[in-house]
Amino acid sequence: MLDDTLKSQLQAYLTKLQRPIRLIASLDGGEKSAELRELLQEIAGLSDQVSFDESGTDARKPSFVIAREGETTGVRFAAIPLGHEFTSLVLALLWTGGHPPKVEPEVIEQIKALDGDYHFEVYMSLSCHNCPDVVQATSLMAILNPRVKTTIIDGGLYQAEVDARQVMAVPMAWLNGQVFGSGRMLVEEIVAKLDVKSDEREAAKLSSKDPYDVLIVGGGPAGAAAAVYAARKGIRVGVAAERFGGQVNDTMGIENYISVLETNGPAFAAALEQQVRHYEVDIMNLQRADKLIPAEEPGGLVRVQMANGGVLAARSVILSTGARWRNVNVPGEQEYKNKGVAYCPHCDGPLFKGKRVAVIGGGNSGVEAAIDLAGVVQHVTLIEFADQLKADAVLVSKLKSLPNVSIHVNAQTTEITGDGSKVNGLGYKDRVSGEAKHIALEGVFVQIGLVPNTEWLKGTVELSRYGEIVVDAKGHTNVAGVFAAGDCTTVPYKQIVIAAGEGAKAALSAFDHLIRTPVAEAVAA
Repeated sequence: MLDDTLKSQLQAYLTKLQRPIRLIASLDGGEKSAELRELLQEIAGLSDQVSFDESGTDARKPSFVIAREGETTGVRFAAIPLGHEFTSLVLALLWTGGHPPKVEPEVIEQIKALDGDYHFEVYMSLSCHNCPDVVQATSLMAILNPRVKTTIIDGGLYQAEVDARQVMAVPMAWLNGQVFGSGRMLVEEIVAKLDVKSDEREAAKLSSKDPYDVLIVGGGPAGAAAAVYAARKGIRVGVAAERFGGQVNDTMGIENYISVLETNGPAFAAALEQQVRHYEVDIMNLQRADKLIPAEEPGGLVRVQMANGGVLAARSVILSTGARWRNVNVPGEQEYKNKGVAYCPHCDGPLFKGKRVAVIGGGNSGVEAAIDLAGVVQHVTLIEFADQLKADAVLVSKLKSLPNVSIHVNAQTTEITGDGSKVNGLGYKDRVSGEAKHIALEGVFVQIGLVPNTEWLKGTVELSRYGEIVVDAKGHTNVAGVFAAGDCTTVPYKQIVIAAGEGAKAALSAFDHLIRTPVAEAVAA
C-alpha cells in the first residue's frame, strides 16, 4: 500500500523506536480488512521493533491497536490511517515506542496528572486537514496516561455509526459517550477543558510576565510577520494567539504566496510558527483577548486583558486578530451547526457521500466548494444572492460542466430546515419572481466570506461600519501606541501575502513609535 518513498521515510522514522511495539488487528473477511492487513504487515516488515498479529477482538472491524510489547491496550485506529492521518499514525508508533513528543514539559506533566477515567472517540475523515491535531492530541494523551483511552474512527469507513450518532462535521470528539467538542483542538486546549483549574493558573502566569516592547495579538500571517520584524530589532516581543496560524489552518491549498509554488494551510502555519520561535519570541497560544486598555499617559503601558483574566502589558500593541467565516444568519443555521450546517467542504464533505447538499455563496470559495463536493456527494445546489456568480470564469466554467450541480442565482436564502436533530432542507426566495422555494437536502455548506474578529475592541478602537479596524497607511489606529494589520483591518484584499506585508509594516511603525516616544516615569521605574 505504501510507495517506495513512504516506505523509506517510515523505515527511517522507525529507527527512533526505543522499545518494541505491537500492532494488534481486529479484522474480518472484508475488502477494507484486507487493505489494513496489508498496511500493517508492511509497517511490521520495516523494523524488528514492530510485530503484527490478528488477535484483536474489537467489535469495530477493521481496526487495530498500537500497544507496547507485552500489553494489549493503546491507541486504537478504526481506520486505515493514510491521507492526512498518515502523520498521526507515524507519531503514534513513535510515541508508543518511547520517542519523546515535541510538547512542552508542563503539558506532558498536566496530561500525566489528569485524575479520572477518560475514553475519547474521535471521528475524522482522511481528507480533513484539521483532524490530525485532535487525533494526535488524544493519541498522545492515551499514550502518556493509562487512564485515558482513545479510539480514532474514520467516518467514511464507519458510515452507519456516524449516522447513528449524527456526526455531521469532523473532527468531532466524544468523551465517555457524550459529545466533547468539534472542530480543530490542540492538546493544550483539550487538557485545559479537563483540568478545571488550568485557567486560574494560566491567568496568574500571564499577569506575572514583564511588559513587552511589542505585544502582538493574533498569530496569523500578519501577526507572525510582525513578530519576526519586531524581534529582529532586538526588542522584547510577545504573541498572544487564540490559534497560531489563524484561519490559514483552515485553508486547503495555497498556490499564490510568492516564492512558494504550492503548500497547504497547516504546513504554512507550522512554518510561520517555526520562524517566529527561531527569534525567541514569547508565544502564548490558546489565548483569546477580551479587552484593550489604552495607556493612561504618553509613553505608558497599553494593557490587554485575556478571556481567562490574565493581563499582559506592553509599550506598543499590534492587533492582528484576523477574521472568521461569515454566518448566513437565517433561522436554523445555529440550531443545525455541525448537524448538517458546515463551513469546511474539505473536512466535512466525505460525511455527505451519496447525499444532497447545498453551497451558499457564488464567489471563488463557494464555487470551489461546490466543485469539490460534486465529486463526493449525490447532488450539489449552489445558491447565490446576486444575479450572477462572482467567481473566476475558469471556475464557473468547470462548475457548469458538472452533471450533478444545479445553480440558482438571484436566490436569497431564507431558512435552513431540519427534523430537530439534523438538516433536511433549505428555503430560499426567488428575488425576481418573489416566489418562496424549498430544496430537500441533507447538508448546507456556508461560503459567503469573512467577518473581522474585532467585537472585543468596540468602544476602544475606531472600527468601520463592517467592523474592521480603521488604520492609516502605516498601520496606526486612533489609539496611541496601538497598531493593526491583516484581515481585521480596513486594508483591502484579504490575502495571505497582503496580511504578511501589513504585519511587517505595523512592526516597523511600532518600532518607530518606540524610539520616538519617551518612556513614562511609571514604566521606567
